[in-house]
Amino acid sequence: MLSVLRNRAYRRLFTAQAVALTGTGLATVALGLLAYDLAGDEASAVLGTALAIKMIACVGIAPLAGALADRIPRRTILAATDLVRAAVALALPFVSEIWQIHLLVFVLQAASATFTPVFQATVPELLPAERDYTRALALSRLAYDLESLVSPALAAALLTLVSYGWLFTGTSLGFLASAALVAATALPRPAPVERTGGAFAGAAFAGAAFGARLFWATPRLRALLALDLAVAAAGAMVFVDTVVLVQGHFGRSAGAVSLALGAYGAGSVLTALLLPRLLRRRTDRAVMLPAAFALPVVPAAVAVLTARAPDGWSWSGVLAGWAVIGAASCAVLTPGGRVVRRSAAAPDLPRAFAARFALSHGCWLLTYPLAGLLAAGAGLPVTALVLGALSLAAAAAAAAVWPARDPSRLEHVHPDLPPDHPHLAGALPAADGWRHGHHYVIDRHHRHWPSAGLTGPSRGR
Repeated sequence: MLSVLRNRAYRRLFTAQAVALTGTGLATVALGLLAYDLAGDEASAVLGTALAIKMIACVGIAPLAGALADRIPRRTILAATDLVRAAVALALPFVSEIWQIHLLVFVLQAASATFTPVFQATVPELLPAERDYTRALALSRLAYDLESLVSPALAAALLTLVSYGWLFTGTSLGFLASAALVAATALPRPAPVERTGGAFAGAAFAGAAFGARLFWATPRLRALLALDLAVAAAGAMVFVDTVVLVQGHFGRSAGAVSLALGAYGAGSVLTALLLPRLLRRRTDRAVMLPAAFALPVVPAAVAVLTARAPDGWSWSGVLAGWAVIGAASCAVLTPGGRVVRRSAAAPDLPRAFAARFALSHGCWLLTYPLAGLLAAGAGLPVTALVLGALSLAAAAAAAAVWPARDPSRLEHVHPDLPPDHPHLAGALPAADGWRHGHHYVIDRHHRHWPSAGLTGPSRGR
């Protein structure tokens, strides 16, 4: 997996990502302490609102990243968003009102929602070989998981020496270091893209519309969205309901909450290490779908466990279940980048990744409040059953819409292009137009998905 770090440009970008993630982890701890200082017992409401704002920013701002990437060099975008995040981190210790936290969190997440899709679209251009790109995806997943394990421990160590306000300084330094690394990295010039609107607002709307159409028209991308929903349904139980499950049902300490979340992270880390080898032998579909069907099993088991008195075996079962959710989520999410890259032309990758980022966060925006409201109003057993049923339905939908035979090259007909059009080089005349085959993606020449490889006039366009 580490062999991809021999690529100098990718090594710098990955280091920038890892440093920024560490800073983000420190900010997460510090933000909780700041909220408690300002709101006391109402801190959970403050953080819950901040989490909702984060999701709204991700859903609303990410589509703009594609339009920006068409007009501004990607290195400039990545470095500028890091600088914005550094400035926000420096400002957070000086807030005195709750609304100021919410405003700064929105700006911070808006910058992150711009940075991440552009970063994701740049990696496959740095590492065009499928094996290298797969390793990079697994390494990125590993960085996210290790951040969730290491940053809280680092924050705890620093808090023995300094006040929590200094954690925001560490966050800012992390983003500044990331910006410096990005600025020093030579990135490949992306392929030119045909703009659909002159003004930025028009281009942003067109980019968002294209991303939505790309996902709707491509069967494997519709399946990917359903798989994201399956992960969000099971993951919401982990991230929202763990504290209630551990302390409310099992009566264990706050340290046990960290242990449960650590089990989730451990499952994900182990899977990230194994995925590059597994994906050399099996297709993305063959890995992602079984993992998705493993997700609903855990909420079903939790529903049974929480319906009876706790014991030592049930606690061990929860830890094992959280590890399974972490492993299955990683097996679904990590190959998703390969699916997106396979389903979009190189010039459209920023818009494709921006659409995936926004749509996947939309799934979390649905499941986060669902997990919280159900746990508070109906109890953990009902919450587990509902989230498990949602995860199962999403996995089944993905299996239904993702064809078992899913070749990249598809035969199709163009009834609307003139015979001398450059795209028709090598095409053969057919009764309803010109027929040829190639790696098929939705773009300006292909607006609909072919059916079974042999298309009529309306299906091959």
